[in-house]
Amino acid sequence: QMLLVETGGGVVQPGGSLRISCAAAGFTLDSYAVAWFRQAPGNGREGVACLRYRSSGSSPKYADYVKGRFTISRDSANNTVYLQMNDLKPEDTAVYYCAARHISGQCRDDSTWYDHWGQGTQVTVSS
Repeated sequence: QMLLVETGGGVVQPGGSLRISCAAAGFTLDSYAVAWFRQAPGNGREGVACLRYRSSGSSPKYADYVKGRFTISRDSANNTVYLQMNDLKPEDTAVYYCAARHISGQCRDDSTWYDHWGQGTQVTVSS
């Protein structure tokens, strides 16, 4: 069975930092394009960041609204993808999901493009 499990969400004050994790089971994340999406109440799911299949190079892509604040990375040894979030703002409050697709050469900020999804982890930015 192929699973993605997100952990690490929580409540943080504005300007604070948080790192969330996405651990894979039943498949190797290095062979997949991976991405983080988020969904706030009443909003659609929006792309945050993505990484191509590992051998395609490691250059990530970021949404403009997180560029310079968030960093996506892989940990091959632990079959995990991380999202480091710094300088968090109240508008970053959402459920964060990781997603994966077995394809090389690209990643996308289109949620319909991905095959595998985690259950999500809540991130709340509030004073």
